[in-house]
Amino acid sequence: MTATTATANAARADDDRVARFHDDGFLVVRGLFGAAEIEALRGEFMALHAAGPIPGHFEPRGREGDGPVDPLHAYPRVMHPHRINELALRYLLDARLREILEALLGEEVLAAQSMFYFKPPGARGQALHQDNFYLRVEPGTCVAAWVACDEIDRENGGLEVVPGTHRMDLFCPEEADPELSFVREYVPPPPGLTAVPVDMSPGDVLFFNGSLVHGSQPNRTADRFRRSFICHYVGRSAERIGHWYRTLSMSGDPVPLGESEGAGPCGTEFAPAGPH
Repeated sequence: MTATTATANAARADDDRVARFHDDGFLVVRGLFGAAEIEALRGEFMALHAAGPIPGHFEPRGREGDGPVDPLHAYPRVMHPHRINELALRYLLDARLREILEALLGEEVLAAQSMFYFKPPGARGQALHQDNFYLRVEPGTCVAAWVACDEIDRENGGLEVVPGTHRMDLFCPEEADPELSFVREYVPPPPGLTAVPVDMSPGDVLFFNGSLVHGSQPNRTADRFRRSFICHYVGRSAERIGHWYRTLSMSGDPVPLGESEGAGPCGTEFAPAGPH
């Protein structure tokens, strides 16, 4: 194969990715991160958990009375870890993510948020929702890069997506079932559309549009975590975003945007109501 042919094949592959993303609202890139990189990321966050709370970012709660603790009280998600952890910042700004994101958006991208989900055995899921309901990017929307850090399937609460909803407006959520979801908001699939599972292996990355309806079921396993590192990005043409989010260039420099209304953190959690 000549260099010219290889370049042409790579360009066609990129075009196929972009077309799938725009048609379906999501794209899975398999094996973008290597096994050693994912092991380091898991290890970093398990060490963060062991070190205890970090106010404003990671706030586990202990046992409540004599009953067992909710798994997500012991292993809550870590919010904006890139603000407190160098490895998280490095992954948020990774050049491989940047290359794909800029192809998908057709413009320079800015990093807006990072999160790490532990989702231990027995943990509730997150009801179907739309990310831009929380980020409130204007104009346009956000794009997520969802990095699998474990084998992820239906049994341990892998993601489900509703293809086609990325072409729709933001929906007004209903209230979720607190037995199944740790957040209040729930967007039922529109008539004629259905949620489909996305099974992933460590190092795979799921990119999806901020209007795409997606969520997850509980982790029904007895011994398997479903850890994931999640980042949100916006195009450079965005003018406003919620005040929870501080946008950075992919070089790490602050790029402040105007503040939009109605934004919040990614999912409003149900108030603690005793052990689950």
